[in-house]
Amino acid sequence: MGLIKIFSGNEILALSLQQKIEAIGVATVIRNNNQANVIPSVQTQKAVELFIQEIDFGKANPVIEEFRLSI
Repeated sequence: MGLIKIFSGNEILALSLQQKIEAIGVATVIRNNNQANVIPSVQTQKAVELFIQEIDFGKANPVIEEFRLSI
């Protein structure tokens, strides 16, 4: 089994969801593709992605759904 993406979006929201999921004992992986100072004059921000192990989806799904309904 592998990683599945459970969230893609704003970094603040991703960190909030990560905290909620880790509080129930599910490990997360966050991928931040933002590269600081690559082109200083252009302020673009790519989405941050949050992943969990596929096997943990059943445990994390109620937290994910509650989070999605709250935003």
